[in-house]
Amino acid sequence: MGKLLLLEDDLSLINGLSFAFGKHGFELEVARTLREADRLWETDKYDLLVLDVSLPDGTGFEFCKKVRRASDKVPIIFLTASDEEIDIIMGLDIGGDDYITKPFKLGVLMSRINALLRRAKDFNAADTMLQSNGIKVLLLQGQVFKKGELLDLTAAEYKLLCLFMQNPNRVLTKEQILNKLWDSEGNYIDNSTLTVYMRRLRMKIEDNPGEPQMLVTVRRMGYKWNVLD
Repeated sequence: MGKLLLLEDDLSLINGLSFAFGKHGFELEVARTLREADRLWETDKYDLLVLDVSLPDGTGFEFCKKVRRASDKVPIIFLTASDEEIDIIMGLDIGGDDYITKPFKLGVLMSRINALLRRAKDFNAADTMLQSNGIKVLLLQGQVFKKGELLDLTAAEYKLLCLFMQNPNRVLTKEQILNKLWDSEGNYIDNSTLTVYMRRLRMKIEDNPGEPQMLVTVRRMGYKWNVLD
C-alpha cells in the first residue's frame, strides 16, 4: 500500500494509528520528535507524511518546511488539536496537502490518506508542463513562470493555479475546489478564506488584478480559468 512516516508524540495515538495503518497494509515508521523525524527523513523515502503540529521540540510546520525544500511531491497531512483558521491556512500555505483536527475518526483519516496517495499517483502520471495565457507551470520542478519570469507562489497558490489550468474554460465551484485540493467538505475553509487565496493568486498572475482576465469569477457559480490565447 505504501510507506508512511508518522510524527507524533502521543503514545496512545501512536499505538492506535500503528494498528490502523498496519491493518490497512501500510508500512509505518514513527518519530516522536523533530530530531527523530529529521534522521528518518534523511535516511529513507516515504509515500506520505502524517505530522502532528505540537511537538516537544518544535512543530510539524517546521518539519513540513524542511521537507518542502527537498520535495514538493510527497503528500503531507497535519494532525492537530487546533481548528483555528489561521493555523489551517499556514499549514496549507507552507506545503501541507490536508489537515484534520483531533479527535478524529480513523475511517476519515484513512479516507483522506488514500485520496492523497491516489492524487500523488495521478500527478506523477500526468503531463510535466501546463501552459496558457503566458503562464507556464513546470510540474516536476514545481515552478511557475509568467512571460519567462519565475513567480513566487505559496504551496496553496500553486495548487490552485494548477487546478484551474488543468480545467481550462470550466467553471469550478467552491466545493469542487476544496474537494480537489484538500479533501474537505468546506467546513473550515469558508468563502472569505477562499476569496483571500484567489485575490493573492490574481495579484501574482494577472496584469491588472482589479480586472482579472484569466482567473475570473462566474457570479453565483464559482471561478474559471479563461483561456485567452
